[in-house]
Amino acid sequence: MMNSSSLPTSLMHAIGERLRAAQRILITTHIRPDGDAIGSLLGMGLALQSGGKVAQMALEDGIPQSLRFLSGSAEVRARPVGNFDCWVVLDTSDLRRIAARPDGVEQPDINIDHHHTNEQFATVNLVVPEAVATTEILAHALPEWGFPLTAPVAEALLTGLITDTIGFRTYNMRPEVLRTAADLMALGANLSDLYNRALVTRSFESLRFWGAGLSKISRMGGIAWTTLTMEDRELAGYPGRDDADLINLMTTMTGIDINLIFVEQPNGRVKVSWRAVAGLDVSAVAMKFGGGGHPAAAGAEIQGALDDVVNDVLQATRELLTTPEIK
Repeated sequence: MMNSSSLPTSLMHAIGERLRAAQRILITTHIRPDGDAIGSLLGMGLALQSGGKVAQMALEDGIPQSLRFLSGSAEVRARPVGNFDCWVVLDTSDLRRIAARPDGVEQPDINIDHHHTNEQFATVNLVVPEAVATTEILAHALPEWGFPLTAPVAEALLTGLITDTIGFRTYNMRPEVLRTAADLMALGANLSDLYNRALVTRSFESLRFWGAGLSKISRMGGIAWTTLTMEDRELAGYPGRDDADLINLMTTMTGIDINLIFVEQPNGRVKVSWRAVAGLDVSAVAMKFGGGGHPAAAGAEIQGALDDVVNDVLQATRELLTTPEIK
C-alpha cells in the first residue's frame, strides 16, 4: 500500500526541508514528455505556487497539444530564466533525458521518479518503482510537505495516473491507485473528462500519422513493429516529435508479446518505444541502447539511420524472447 507514511521517511524529510527553505524553485521533466511528466510538472508547480513559492516550470518541447487544457500550461517556459534556490527533476530516469537545465548547474537538488532504471543523479533521490506514475508519488508527498492539492493540482495528478496506466489497465495496477484517483476526484478532478481528453480524443493530424504507421506494421513471431519517418510526420501535418500514442494502440493486438515503434528524429536519431506483456523486461533491452524505463514499457533515443536502428533493436529484442530464464 502506498501513502505518505509508506514513503522513505528520511528522504521525505530531506525533500520537505529543501522545498520549504527554498523561495525560487525550478521544476523540469524529460524530453518528449508524456502525460505523467506533464501531470507531475504542472501538479507540483501549481502546488508550490499555492504554497507561496516562486515555482518556474521549464520544458524545451513545450506542453503537447492534447494536454494544453490543463491549468498552468501557459506558464511553462522553454528555457529556465533567472536564478534558483532549488532544482527539481520529475519522472526522469537519467540526466541525459532532462528537457531543460539552469545555466551553470550540473546536479539537480531533488529527483522524484518511479522508473526502476533511475540512475539516482540528484542530491536527494526519491525513487519509488512500485508507483504506477510519478504523479502517484506526488499525490501522497505534496500534502506531507505542506503544499495543498487544489482542484487544478488534482486534475494534473489524475491525468498522470490515467495516462501512465493507459486508463488503469497496466499490469502494475494496485487497489491503492484507484483509491488515490478517487481522492483526487473528491478534490475536484473530473475523471471522465480527463480520461476522454488524455486517451480518447485525437486530432485529425494524429490519425493521419497513425495511418502512416499502421500501413507499415510488421510482425515476426511474438514481435510487432512499425516506423514513422520525418516525411510521414510532415505529410500528416503532425506537430510533435512523438508517435501520437500509436504504440498504445499497437498493444491491443492479440498474439504479440512485444510491440515496438521507431520514430525518426532530426539530427540522425531515432526514438524507440517498447511495450511488453507481463513477465518480460524490455527495459533491459532499452538500457543496452542508452535508454531505460519499466519492465513492460521502455524507450531509448539512438543515433543512426532508421533502417540500421530497426535491425539492431529487433535483433536485441528477439534475444530477449529466446532467453530461457526470461520466458
